[in-house]
Parts: sequence; structure tokens; C-alpha cells
Amino acid sequence: MVTIHNLGFPRIGRKRELKFALEKYWQRQISQHELLDTGVALRQQHWQDQAALDLVPVGDFSFYDQVLDTSFLLGNLPARVRGLPGDALDNYFRVARGRASSDEAECSCVQAGEMTKWFDTNYHYIVPEFDQDTHFSLNAERLLEQIQEARQQGVTAKPVIIGPVTYLWLGKTKDGSDKLALLDALVAVYARLFKSLAEAGVEWLQIDEPILVTELSREWRHALTKTYHTLQSSPVKLLLTSYFGQLQDNLRLACELPVAGLHVDAVNAREEVPKLVDWLPSHKVLSLGVIDGRNIWKTNLNAVLAWLQPLHARLQNRLWLAPSCSLLHVPVDLRSEGQLDGEIRSWLSFAIQKLDELQILAKALNDGPEAVAQTLADNAAAIAGRKASGRVHDQSVKTRIDSIDKDMGKRNSPYQKRSILQRERLDLPLFPTTTIGSFPQTREIRQTRRDYRAGRIDEETYRAAMQNEIEHCVREQMDLELDVLVHGEPERNDMVEYFGEQLEGYVFTQYGWVQSYGSRCVKPPIIYGDISRPRAMTVAWIQYAQSLTGKPMKGMLTGPVTMLNWSFVRDDHPRSTTCLQLALAIRDEVLDLEQAGIRIIQIDEAALREGLPLRRSQWDNYLDWAVRAFRIAANAVRDETQIHTHMCYSEFNDIIEAIAAMDADVITIETSRSDMELLDVFDAFHYPNEIGPGVYDIHSPNIPTVESIVALMNKAMRRIPAERLWVNPDCGLKTRTWEEVRPALRNMVKASVRLSEKLAETC
Repeated sequence: MVTIHNLGFPRIGRKRELKFALEKYWQRQISQHELLDTGVALRQQHWQDQAALDLVPVGDFSFYDQVLDTSFLLGNLPARVRGLPGDALDNYFRVARGRASSDEAECSCVQAGEMTKWFDTNYHYIVPEFDQDTHFSLNAERLLEQIQEARQQGVTAKPVIIGPVTYLWLGKTKDGSDKLALLDALVAVYARLFKSLAEAGVEWLQIDEPILVTELSREWRHALTKTYHTLQSSPVKLLLTSYFGQLQDNLRLACELPVAGLHVDAVNAREEVPKLVDWLPSHKVLSLGVIDGRNIWKTNLNAVLAWLQPLHARLQNRLWLAPSCSLLHVPVDLRSEGQLDGEIRSWLSFAIQKLDELQILAKALNDGPEAVAQTLADNAAAIAGRKASGRVHDQSVKTRIDSIDKDMGKRNSPYQKRSILQRERLDLPLFPTTTIGSFPQTREIRQTRRDYRAGRIDEETYRAAMQNEIEHCVREQMDLELDVLVHGEPERNDMVEYFGEQLEGYVFTQYGWVQSYGSRCVKPPIIYGDISRPRAMTVAWIQYAQSLTGKPMKGMLTGPVTMLNWSFVRDDHPRSTTCLQLALAIRDEVLDLEQAGIRIIQIDEAALREGLPLRRSQWDNYLDWAVRAFRIAANAVRDETQIHTHMCYSEFNDIIEAIAAMDADVITIETSRSDMELLDVFDAFHYPNEIGPGVYDIHSPNIPTVESIVALMNKAMRRIPAERLWVNPDCGLKTRTWEEVRPALRNMVKASVRLSEKLAETC
């Protein structure tokens, strides 16, 4: 009999219950007890949703981030939160966001932990921190409590934890010491954890080592070998789990590690499965991730079943089936989408439906295809219907793609010449100040948008309300004396969804939310067909904002690579082709903004690095077409029009040459949480254009001081000439309140003035 299981379930709830509970708790509107009760209710619902599985994940639920949970499980707390008032949950949120609640005493506010992307996804994790004095201690109470909860609900629990080698690999040392020197002490704590789990009645433990799909040095490969030989006498059975890619040169290593079972991503590594079947010892389980945990298209069940049948005949009970990775990366339930276009809806599968697909495959293998014949026929009809639909392909888009030539991505002149014209036209001071785009999205703004969508107010009323918000944003920025203004984006629900709603080839859900980090959820649009721009998307709003001030107003756009990487993308042609379609649509908008007199246009590529393949050997191909797409979108403008781009919460040092090749006049990046560490690359790489290193961590409610901003900018000036530096926040301000934003930006402007004055004194 085939065993079916899941690697992880979305934790936010069907209607984002976790998000709202967290934000109420941080605002002290509910108690800690009420927040914990919400967690219990969500876990119980999620286990019920997975009740048909043979093994159900436990420990995948988190109040913020599973990597941060692992740090607390292992007793690895940064020194700055030790000894502060409050309990473990207070310290947990301090590491996550800088403070535990809105009324946190000033002495209890700390620098939040650095945040970056989880492999090649849009999920963010809190980076573990190490130094040579790091000590680990087991704190397994939370996990053990959840196992007991699951048992009371009748669930056969399979705890889920991040493996010790991946945990070390994900973290950073703060003193330059060797992370791997901590391995022995860390593995000893894992051994104690396994003993505790066995005493709690656990049989199988899912231990995630996704670094197996990356290129590993000899030292890290040895660390995996050493770790699992040390743990091979574990009293629980270990299911070593990899996902997001192929094992490649780590395939034999994965097969030989002394564990009870191995899970591989059979969506991305299907061609490796025959070798795995041959090489995996006969006493080990092989778990195949045959349902795509990263995208929302229905599985071709008949094709997968035909592929699995001979494998099942050979492996029998040793064959387990699961999604390719945790379902954290897809929405919860398609049944909530009552307003979605019926034809397109028939092509889709969310988390609940993916588990249904898993059950169908298992039943077909265990009982024969005739046991699910009608279901398989319905699935075949849906797959064929999507393939034959006339809504998917647009010949005019294909013709335009075919007409792209090498000159479409080139600026007329090099940066050195453009910068002279731009300085003359813009007349900006040293250390010009700006923001990244959005301003606080108040309850009133969101309600106005909802009323307009629901037809409760007409277009004229809606437009007037948004213009009032734009006026407010402009007035605030003028009062703060910022140098380059933005319109505040009150009309935008999301930086991808807003544009996708105005493009052909996109469709949108009501409840297709996915967690990005903590309480931050996104609703990725779905690209189902060829993309084109029927009409201008932003020009009227930006023109109106520019009419209110003589200062430069930035036109704000989302770049093609980010539009791609933050959408659920069609899987019937290359991602690079879809990206070029997006680039042409954004190019049209850029030219319309320039024609409307907008002097600065920002094209955000926050997700550029996110799409980077996990293996360096595959980077060049991705970066070639990603950079090409950005340049096609951005570079049709005149020399005197200044192009900005923005990137956030990723490691950019190893792709800095590709970023420079984008040839944006100004790039803004997140650097405050990393204490300008991301600028270390400029010690060796001469970045030719202008840069705005973020000095205000907008994901924390803490307000930066003038002194802290000046200190960060002084670090930046050691690497980049002052005349090419901007002063700006890390990211957009939509999640913050005006009460936080005003003093933070005021301090930013004061810091800019102080920096200019200090520089003048030394000249």
C-alpha cells in the first residue's frame, strides 16, 4: 500500500485568521491567551483538513517563521534579547520585528533579526545568528505540546523540523567565526530532541535538509555525512527531506546517508527518480513529491499515474507520495473562490485540492485506476480544456515578442553622460531623500477600495477619495522636506496585483492568500495566458500628484521580473517568454509616463534574486533573460529621464555584476537590518551608478534615530562616493502608521542635512 503524507500546510487560515490575530495582539487589542487560542484553533482545522493522510505534519505551524521557531527550539537567542522583561513569546517577536507590542517600553525594543528569502521563494525567514560563543539548549515544549494536541485529535503525527546542517547553512556569524565549528554541539541537541520525541510516541520525523538541492562544498557535504552518521542510532525514524530542485551531484550522498527514508521533489527532479530507485538501499522508504507545491495548476493525474505504476510495482510499501514541498506556498482552498471565472477555475488546484489529488493517486495505485475512473476522466477533461482554450494564446503578443531586437534594451548614452543631464534637470542636493513608493494604507483607504469594488460608490467618488489621499501624501512629504516625492499609492492593493488587474492574461482570486512573512500575506495573481497592456495603468494618478508640487514626482511601477516571480505563472511555455511579454507591457507604461512629463520613473525589481536558480551553474541563463527583460522595460527613455529600481530582503553581493548590467540610474536596496553588510561587495566591485542603501527598517515599528541613520550612511560612504548616494527607507511604507512614518522620515531628512553639512566642513 502506498503511504501518503504532507510536508507542511498553509498556516494563515482560509480567511487570514492568523494575520488578524497577530496584528491585534501586537496592538494589545487581544491577550496572549487569545492569540494562543487562535493558534490552537487553526492547527485543529488544518489537521482536520489533512485527516485522510496516513501521516500529518506537526510543527509546521508558526506564529511568524519556522526558521525563527527552530532558533528558539535550539535555544539560540541573540544576546540583545536575553534578560529583557516578558516571556519567550515577547522575545520571539522582538527578534522577528524589533518589539513585542505597540506599547513596548523603549528599553525592550531591539534591532530585529535580519530577514531574507527562503531559497528561491517569496517566503522570508529570520536569519539565525551565530558567534564563536554560541551555545545551544533544547526547548522542545512547544513542539511536544503540538504533538499532544494532534494525538488528542486522532492524528498520526509526523513532526517537521529543519535539519541541523541546513540550519547552520542558513545562518550568519556575527564575528567572522566558522559556523561549522558549532556542528557537534548542535547535533548533540538534536540527539536530545530525538530522544524526547521518541518518548512522546513519535515514530517518523521529517527532517528538512533542502541544501541538498544546492551546490555544496566538500566541507558542507562532509557536515551532512558526519551529522547523520552521528544521529543514525536515533530512536525515531528519520525522513530526510529535500525540495525545490534536483539533487544532481548530491544524489548519491542523499541515498547513502543513514536514515530511514528520503523525500525528493519529483516535480523538479523527475529524471533522477530511476537512479534513486536503483541506488536507495532496499530497507529505505522513497517519498516522491509528485504534486507541485509551488504552483496552482491541476496535476495531470493520468500522466503521473502512468509514470508511478511501474515504480509502485517495484517499490510496493516503500513508495510514499507527497507534494513536492510544503504547501505553505499556495493558497488554502479553491472552494472559497465562488467569483472566479468558471473555466479558469476548472484548471486550478490549491492546498486542499492538492491533497485530494494525492488521495486519488494513492487509491488508483492501491485499488486500481478503475476505483477512481470518473475522477481521472474529469481530470483529463480539465487538462485538455486548458490546452485547447482560445483564451491562452494571442498572436499579436507573439508577433511583438518576435520583433524584439538587441537595441531595445539600450539607453542612448552611458550613465556618466546621462547623470550630467539628470542633475541639471532635477537640481537635487547631496544625499537626496526619497521613499520607496507606498505610504500607510489606512483602514479608510482600504474601505474605500472595497466600496468601489463592491459598487457601493461610483468611479467619480472613488477617484475624488484617492486624489484626497494623494494630496495628503504630497503635503506630508512637502512638510517633511523630502527631495523626491511619490504619490503614496493609495489606489494600489498590492504592487503586483494592481498592475496584473489591468493586463490581459491575468486572473485574480478573492482568498488566494499566501504568507510572505509574519502577518504579511500576498495574493499572487495567476498568469493563465499571453500578456498585453490594453491602456495606461498609472499615468493619471502620477500626473495628478505631479500637478501638486514643483518637486520631482516618481512614477512607480513594478518590474517584469518581479511581476513574474510574484505571480503564479503558466507552465505551458518558458518563464522567460512570459517575462518578455511583461517587459513590453511595462515599457509601454514607462514611455507614457515620460510623455506625461514625469522626470523620474522607478521600476521595482524586488524579486530579481528570488528567481535565481539554486545552483550557480544555472545562474547565467536566468540572469541573462531577467536583466534583458528589465532593460527592455526601462531603457527606451531619453537620457534626462532618471530610472530607479528597488530590491529588498535578499543577498545581492553575488549578483552585483548583473545588477550593474541593468543600468538603472539609481538602485535602492535594503541594508538597515544587515547593518550595511550588503554593501561589502562594493569594497571590491566598483558600482558605476547611484545607490540608495536603506536606512529605515520598515518591517519593524522601531523609529530610527538621526544618529543611527548617519552611522549607516557613514558606512556606506566608505564604499560609495557621497555624490552617488541617496537616503531612503528599506522598502515601501504601506504597512506602517503615519505616527511611525512621520518621525522616521523627519529623522532621515535631518540625517541627510547633517551629512551634507559635515561633508562641506571637510571640503
